Parts: sequence; structure tokens; C-alpha cells
Amino acid sequence: MSMKLYVGNLSFNTSTQDLNELFGSIGTVESSNIIEDRETGRSRGFAFVEMATKEEGENAIAQLNGKEVDGRELKVNEAKPQENRGGGGGRGGYGGGGNRGGGGGGYGGGGGRGGYGKSGW
Repeated sequence: MSMKLYVGNLSFNTSTQDLNELFGSIGTVESSNIIEDRETGRSRGFAFVEMATKEEGENAIAQLNGKEVDGRELKVNEAKPQENRGGGGGRGGYGGGGNRGGGGGGYGGGGGRGGYGKSGW
């Protein structure tokens, strides 16, 4: 069974090919994906790499977590399933926090508009 890894603290200069070569030296890379900003297309400094087996994934974590690549110390660990990240746990807490904040802003904004509407009547 394959293992998906989170790779953080990437240099903006690191390419998918660089990742494939780096992780390929440890085992078979099933896929790799550097996450990019939707508007600018620029790297957001992290990626996901899927190794062919759990053993290869664990070896990659052991060998590459903390390794310096392009002047940056990589953070490599097992990726969490997306549904868990969205729940506000772990790394996804940023996404969850943003969603909660957005919801709060929406409620606050709605209340504010309602208040202005009442004042205007």
C-alpha cells in the first residue's frame, strides 16, 4: 500500500523533478505535486509526494526530514487525510481556522447589515 507524504518548507526554486529525484533515490515515487498559489502560480512552499509502499514512505521520512535542500530544511511527515485537515486538526488547522473565521465574519457581517438596516428604518 502506498504512503502519501507532506513535504514542507520547500524552497520556491524546488521543482517537481527535483522532488522526484530526491525521493526517487529512496524508493518508487508514485506521484508528486508542488502546491501552487491559484492566482500567481508560484509555489506555496509545500508539496505532497506519494511513495509506492509504506516502508519506502517511512524511509523517506527518516532520511529526508530535516535535510537541507536548496538552502531550506525540509519538513517531511505522513500526510493526513483531507477530511481530517478540514476539521481543524493538525496542519489543516490553518484551513479550518480560516473557514471558521470566514463563517464568523459572515455572521458578524450579516448582523451588522441587519443592524444598519434597522437604523435606516
